[in-house]
Amino acid sequence: MKRVFLIVLDSVGIGEMPDASNYGDEGSHTVFAASHSKDFFMPNMKKLGFFQLDGMKVDKQHTWVNTKEAMQGAICRLSEKSKGKDTTTGHWEIAGMISEEPMPTFPDGFPRDLIERFEERTGRKILCNKPYSGTEVIKDFGKEHMETGALIVYTSADSVFQIAAHESIVPIETLYQYCEIARELCQGPYGVGRIIARPFEGEWPFQRTARRHDYSLQPPKDTMLDILKAKGKDVLAVGKINDIFAGKGITQMVRTEDNRDGIEKTLSFMEKDFHGICFTNLVDFDMKYGHRNDIEGYANALSYFDKRLPEILGKLQEDDLLMITADHGCDPSTPSTDHSREYIPLVMAGKGIKPVNLGTRDGFGDIAATILESLGIEGNIDGESFWKDIADL
Repeated sequence: MKRVFLIVLDSVGIGEMPDASNYGDEGSHTVFAASHSKDFFMPNMKKLGFFQLDGMKVDKQHTWVNTKEAMQGAICRLSEKSKGKDTTTGHWEIAGMISEEPMPTFPDGFPRDLIERFEERTGRKILCNKPYSGTEVIKDFGKEHMETGALIVYTSADSVFQIAAHESIVPIETLYQYCEIARELCQGPYGVGRIIARPFEGEWPFQRTARRHDYSLQPPKDTMLDILKAKGKDVLAVGKINDIFAGKGITQMVRTEDNRDGIEKTLSFMEKDFHGICFTNLVDFDMKYGHRNDIEGYANALSYFDKRLPEILGKLQEDDLLMITADHGCDPSTPSTDHSREYIPLVMAGKGIKPVNLGTRDGFGDIAATILESLGIEGNIDGESFWKDIADL
């Protein structure tokens, strides 16, 4: 292969892992939950074999799923070896690095000494400081923020330190500077996976803007991206991929506003001549729908991606490999609005890929190992390649 297009459908899990009870996620199945909507429709992913994955199930109203047809892609289900269920650990493992220890979470809010140091560095007081829904927190604390200029700091069940501010009170570049300060402070025992800027605008109850920005820890060791870059290959990052890896191993990046924009920018890269990988994250599934328990929105987002899939497939060249996967679950039907510990799908297509179901494999890192071998590159990562099982050699 010359080019690999790796697309992460953020949070599109396909059923609870055996250790889901350790995370409070028994019974989670994100795709099944979304399929309860009458708008759920993914015929193009079906052609590639999506609904033949181990553990896949959909609501019985969708009889079109049951019609038999030959699978056109290669598929497998992957379990996570890392300790956690967040975006950072999921993507790092996809890139070939297992996180042996979970990143710290703060279910009771951040320690007072950390907050005091953050207040001193920013010159602003802090509101909230506890786990909260991103839409509810600006509704409940937004007015006080507007009156006082204090920053809204909150977390979730994930390893995140989130800072919300109205763009008329805190200019976006200033908010980003505050996030950089928080990233400096949140190290060691306070080393959350991500600092997230959460700007909002308008009148109460306010609306979040598309100018979110994530500040991740740097991966502590080299990933597939570093190996590719060191070999002179292109590593193109679309969406929040650059943020997740703190720029490490990236040769070119573009930000995105939503799934539509992410797909458009991926299609744009497909028009270019490069040698390496285009790594895309489509965030709407998770950010807009999973965390808000919006089953209808989630189903429509899946259906929209499926509708755009023929455009992506149509731009694949002879020596291209397409991989569609996820990083964790975020079941929109459970009482929780947080991520869920689920298996992830891997659906692959390309002119040199044969249709095969590889069942269930242990570790997201097999994706990285397979990508490296498909590009003819050796590297020491946490994963096992299955390239020879899918390549039509």
